[in-house]
Amino acid sequence: MKKENFISLILGTVGGLLFSLGMCMCLVAEWGLFSEGLIVGALGAAVLLAMLVIRRKMLGKAPIKLSKKTLGAIILGIVGTIVFGLGLCMIMVWDGLMVWGIVVGIAGIILLMCLIPLCVGLK
Repeated sequence: MKKENFISLILGTVGGLLFSLGMCMCLVAEWGLFSEGLIVGALGAAVLLAMLVIRRKMLGKAPIKLSKKTLGAIILGIVGTIVFGLGLCMIMVWDGLMVWGIVVGIAGIILLMCLIPLCVGLK
């Protein structure tokens, strides 16, 4: 395994775990850890962002330039993730919204799938 892949594996795992634990802390009301969850989730997001910067530096690539296409992909990813998460909340947290939660979740998946042709392109 190459060094950059190993570093990305470690940082991605740690960042993903911190982010997901932080979101669980925010969303599970019985825990009563909303403020702490925001801090842990933000720390996880920071580790994931640092992983992106460190990996690009280790590969000798230039930093990401914020063009309109990159900004659009970021916004689409955020919106798709929020819509998908809303669908999950409608199913698991709120009572009586199972069918609508599935519909909203599928809409979020479709938005996220739109990232593939936007970022990679069609050939």
